[in-house]
Amino acid sequence: MNTTDDSSTKIVPKRRGIERLLFTLVNSGRALRYLLRNEAAFQQELALACVLIPVAIFLSTTAVEFALLVGSVIAVLVVEVLNTAIEVVINRIGLESNTLSGLAKDLGSAAVTLALILWAVVWGSIVSSYWITRV
Repeated sequence: MNTTDDSSTKIVPKRRGIERLLFTLVNSGRALRYLLRNEAAFQQELALACVLIPVAIFLSTTAVEFALLVGSVIAVLVVEVLNTAIEVVINRIGLESNTLSGLAKDLGSAAVTLALILWAVVWGSIVSSYWITRV
């Protein structure tokens, strides 16, 4: 029988329904606020998204094109958020140099690079076909 009172091991009942949704929104808002204040890459990608998503409305000729254009932009933002989460966890573990910590950060960066390549391929394909069919 454990007689120590370790508050860090207490099981917190899961929230359900609307309460869970509200807490999710609050936590997501806090995360977005952190990203907007501290992550230059996310700030730049979000600014680009604010320009590209309206452009996608006018550029796309089908719902599939619109979904691809917007989806590729959102994919970059999602992967950047996950990359930042990896970096935060690694920094939480320790700031000293470690091969595996460096590898984890590099893998997160590679994921962002692949998302940017996806964005470039999707937008390049649709924009080029747009200009080819209009000329």
